[in-house]
Amino acid sequence: MRALHTTFAALALLAALGAQAQPADVPGAADHPMIRRFAGSWLAGQRVSDWDAAAVPATPEFQKADKYKFKDLVELEGKVTRLVYIAPRGKSALEVWRNYEQALNQAGFKKRFSCERDCSDLYFAWTRQLDPTKGFTWAKGDIDTPSGSRYSLTSALTFDQGRMLVGTLGKPGQEATVLLYSSLAANATTGLVATYLQIVEPKAMATGQVTVDPAALQAGLAAEGRVTLTGLFFDTGKTELKPESKAQLDAMAELLKAQPALKAWVVGHTDNVGSFDANEKLSLARAQAVVAALTAAPYKVDAKRLAPRGLASLAPVAGNADEAGRARNRRVELVAQ
Repeated sequence: MRALHTTFAALALLAALGAQAQPADVPGAADHPMIRRFAGSWLAGQRVSDWDAAAVPATPEFQKADKYKFKDLVELEGKVTRLVYIAPRGKSALEVWRNYEQALNQAGFKKRFSCERDCSDLYFAWTRQLDPTKGFTWAKGDIDTPSGSRYSLTSALTFDQGRMLVGTLGKPGQEATVLLYSSLAANATTGLVATYLQIVEPKAMATGQVTVDPAALQAGLAAEGRVTLTGLFFDTGKTELKPESKAQLDAMAELLKAQPALKAWVVGHTDNVGSFDANEKLSLARAQAVVAALTAAPYKVDAKRLAPRGLASLAPVAGNADEAGRARNRRVELVAQ
């Protein structure tokens, strides 16, 4: 009789848990129009940047010197949407994963890589190197367990039954880069599944928001002997100057015209992602592109006054552990000779 009573009590507890109202989504948050949530899920965390930098692992391989650091990253810029969902109770991690995978494949997803087994090292490298939920806005509430204990939403992503998928979705030339990660939420005792979605859509940055003053360049050179040229823009991994770099080139040309005795090095810098040799070539090629632009029409600066150099990641101005630091390190400087 006591065992029967205990069974009824347990069933009553499960019924009560099932009857609990679905927690409210993050205020003002919504699914990305390209990828809708698993049916019945709670949108527990979100960060949307209209234009920003982001990165995804290029492969699941790690650096030889550090197994928690990816061998290569794909650096991206554009509109960045990051979402964390909690699936309804009773849904397994594999069921949630397969539904997302199936929907993506049906939409024409082009897979770069996936990991479905023994992904714990990949999880630790991802969370350590890319800090995926940094800057998130979280919904009100916690992750509940059948026993009544609770966990903070900030601990939603774990390595327990973790699976990762990276690839692209969309028309050629307009592909969005998608990273999907699914795992048991907080830990196995919650009985819930967390899913992380990062979608980076190619988008041109709004320009004309900063005025480049030749006097400011001169002040920087006078104070420190060098100045960072924040108005020079390149596509990720490319060496061609983008059209929105014109204002910066105009200011540099005006400075050189006003200071006819000034000679300078144009120095390219990168972050530490990828091989040093590749970064050295990239940093030099970008410096050469700036010199080529200034010595050609309409500026026609004397080529003897400018010398390109590439220092790769040898002179960082910030740490390379997160995207914010890496973005600062990817730069071109004007250095007085």
